[in-house]
Amino acid sequence: MKLKAITSLVVGGCIMLAATNSYANDDNAVTIVLGEAPQVIEPCESAIYGVGIILKQNVTETLTELDPQSGVPVPRLATSWKQLNKNTWQFKLREGVKFHDGTPFNAQSVVYSLERMMDPGLKCMTRNKFFTPGTFAAKAVDDLTVDISADPGQQILPSLLSTLVIVSHSTPKGQATPKPVGTGPYAFESWRQGESVVLKRFDGYWGAKPVVEKATFLSRNESAVQAAMVTTGEADIAPSIAVQDATNPETDFSYPNSETSRIRIGQDKPPLSDVRVRKALNLAIDRNAFVGTILSKDVQPASQLVVPTTLGYDGTIKPWAYDPEQAKKLIAEAKASGVPVDAEIRLIGRQNLFPNVNEVLEAMTQMWEAVGLKVKLEMVERGQALQLGTKPYAADRRPTLITDQHNNNMGDASFTVVYKYSTSGPQSDTSDPALDALIAKAAASSGDERKALFQKSFQTIASEIVPDVMLFHMVGYARVNPRVHFKPSIATNSELQLATISFAD
Repeated sequence: MKLKAITSLVVGGCIMLAATNSYANDDNAVTIVLGEAPQVIEPCESAIYGVGIILKQNVTETLTELDPQSGVPVPRLATSWKQLNKNTWQFKLREGVKFHDGTPFNAQSVVYSLERMMDPGLKCMTRNKFFTPGTFAAKAVDDLTVDISADPGQQILPSLLSTLVIVSHSTPKGQATPKPVGTGPYAFESWRQGESVVLKRFDGYWGAKPVVEKATFLSRNESAVQAAMVTTGEADIAPSIAVQDATNPETDFSYPNSETSRIRIGQDKPPLSDVRVRKALNLAIDRNAFVGTILSKDVQPASQLVVPTTLGYDGTIKPWAYDPEQAKKLIAEAKASGVPVDAEIRLIGRQNLFPNVNEVLEAMTQMWEAVGLKVKLEMVERGQALQLGTKPYAADRRPTLITDQHNNNMGDASFTVVYKYSTSGPQSDTSDPALDALIAKAAASSGDERKALFQKSFQTIASEIVPDVMLFHMVGYARVNPRVHFKPSIATNSELQLATISFAD
């Protein structure tokens, strides 16, 4: 597809907003505008962008957190840890910490939070994404010591626990809470569904007192509106705007956001069950045509679902070449073998998954049509996209492609391959016993062996199974009002720590 045809899909325009309702004019308050409104305020759903960016490390905290520069786990609510055996780690906890409801944080709080997260009665993306499959258990040794065990053993359990948010015993098990209670520097104040979330500084916080006293999170679907709100003073930070709106070098900042985009291929129905068709889907896409046009010039064509800094990334695997003639040849071979290549394929796109996602998917459907495939695009909102893309899948679903964007800022491939490619993975369309065995062996190993086994896993995925159309390692753009100091990092797409924000003199 020609570059001109792609760029014509982007509609230009200028949106001006009057700052009639200025949320960002309080001296010690900030307003942050997001592209998606949270549908729940449940801490266990912090693995979802709209929830985690508000709650994680603001209202609720974790035992460890990952340093955004090195990816190494550092203390948060836990001060130190050691491995007791292949299955069990022991964590020493911070003393003098209280929840927002006044109750003390201790080892029993960790036990309760882990049990609550693992409760199958609670809808929990954190459990599905990071703690499946396997079993996890916590035991209080004393008030400030807890042993956490995993079966199979987790060599990277301290990193894994950077995703387990700790909640008060007042948070009920088995059901989502509309009023999260944590130990973080900010307490939950209010949530008007679809409109706003308000947090207020918790003056009983165990750590340093943040400068920001109050934070209001708003949501606007259009990137141009988000950017304009910062310009007019109606908001202070828009953490994720589109490349065409990042036009002011004084206020707009790019950052590697650790996200990788792809199209997941449902392999259960023909024609997608045939590997030749899956390869053709990849060969038909001119990835370079998107770079610097619909998407940022800084995105990188991806060959695997982790970024190069992740342990297990294999630099020898190259992105698919653009070869529409070879795609047509493979489709013809599949048709000659009786594969119904003329069947309509459903492409599920998630609204606001990344800036300009609609235009990208519209262009891709045209590229697939050019090689003889019939792909029909259906854009859905976030909740429906997650339902359609998470097991159990409908038994009668049609041949399906699912737009996906995966954030792995955890530094290890296990956080990707188990969830996205193993037979038991909640968001996997792959069922391959040999790959399952390879993933399990890699997850149980350490050091160079772990790295080599995960690299072999990605080689198998890319060359033999072909379960996805890999797209790009993405780049984020944030607009920041000059009245505040805030520097986006690789973690910004999953959490935005209000304690890191200060005000200009």
